[in-house]
Amino acid sequence: MVRLDLSATFDTVSHSMLIQRLVKSRGLMESPNRYTPQDGGWGWMIVLAGFMMTALCYGVIRSMGVFYVEFVHSFHKLSSEVSWISSIAIAVQQFASPIGSALSMQYGERVVVMAGGILAFLGILLASFGNCLVHLYLTMGALTGFGWSLVYGPTMGAISKHFLRRRILALGLALTGNGLSSFLFSPLFQALVDTYSWRGALIILSAMQLNLCVCGALIRPVHVLQDHRHGQVEAKKPSKAALFLHKMASDLDINLFQNRGFVVYSASMLLICSGSMMPYVHLVPHGKDMGLSSYEAAFLMSMTGLADSGARLLSGFFADHKLLTTLQLLVLWSSTCGLSLLLLSLGNTLPSIMVLGIFYGMSSGAFTPLIFGVLPDLVTTERVTSAVGLSLMIMSIGVLLGPPFSGKLGKEQKGCSGAEVDR
Repeated sequence: MVRLDLSATFDTVSHSMLIQRLVKSRGLMESPNRYTPQDGGWGWMIVLAGFMMTALCYGVIRSMGVFYVEFVHSFHKLSSEVSWISSIAIAVQQFASPIGSALSMQYGERVVVMAGGILAFLGILLASFGNCLVHLYLTMGALTGFGWSLVYGPTMGAISKHFLRRRILALGLALTGNGLSSFLFSPLFQALVDTYSWRGALIILSAMQLNLCVCGALIRPVHVLQDHRHGQVEAKKPSKAALFLHKMASDLDINLFQNRGFVVYSASMLLICSGSMMPYVHLVPHGKDMGLSSYEAAFLMSMTGLADSGARLLSGFFADHKLLTTLQLLVLWSSTCGLSLLLLSLGNTLPSIMVLGIFYGMSSGAFTPLIFGVLPDLVTTERVTSAVGLSLMIMSIGVLLGPPFSGKLGKEQKGCSGAEVDR
């Protein structure tokens, strides 16, 4: 009975929203179902916020190896046990992304992102007082990961809402913070650990996470959508319980799975992400198996990351000039990424692995902005925040299962050197 009431309420509210869109136009609407993004202006400040956000989230995750060495020595644990910290953080960040999207639809991206920054700050700060790995799993892993889930999806959604023609370029610029920060954070974290110990370094890192609150403050709300939502509440005036259930159901926007295009997209991203992240885990061990020194293997990863960052901007250039549609570019670059993964296993010298690693970095970086850039074309701009959250949740399954599965396969079949992890 409750389901029927919620369904009827949702249909009524949807009809009411359609009427409001037809009547209340503020110059931001291009059709009754979507508004026209400004494609610039303050949107570039939101891109800056996205750049800082990706640096403080994924840039930190990529540079955590400095701390893992200290954790192994301090807690006398295996590196495989310590590596679960980042695995938990990534899993929680992506799997809880629909919650961040739902909250941002209800309260706005600005408030939610700032709240996520505070949670990320608390998670790393509390980790500095840890005396066991379980403590770090819960703080640096789960709590920080949940804070990032409130930051990443809403920020990507906000960028998509403010850009149309330059959307891929804007997303590419924001996502370059991931690769560029990797070059800066690793030596910075090592210097902090050498000077203040890993506990002091984590305290400083937690303070850096507060800059996510600045990122949230830069996000300007889309008032048209907020006014519509207020109209829903005032018109219906349901009970608090019904209002909560209705808001969670509508903000999570599970009905997106009735969109065949979104379903096909989600299934494709699940498969793509199960393989596209493997080199970040296995490329350095694979290089060492091929006889490279530790320095050469680390340099290989750095060059791959640099190619990744450059290709994200290149992807925006191609998308802006409309040489191909966004969907066609996504298919092209994801297919190229798959080909590069196959070729990586063939490299057996530093020059060959370097060339193949750069080829992988370029193809992987080029399709990353398109993952989010294609969503407005599939689900409309107004639903893109919910779509980002749901797609991240689905992609988390592939990201988590792909690298461990390839490692297990490499151990069982020694001939598959591309998936080999340990010896």
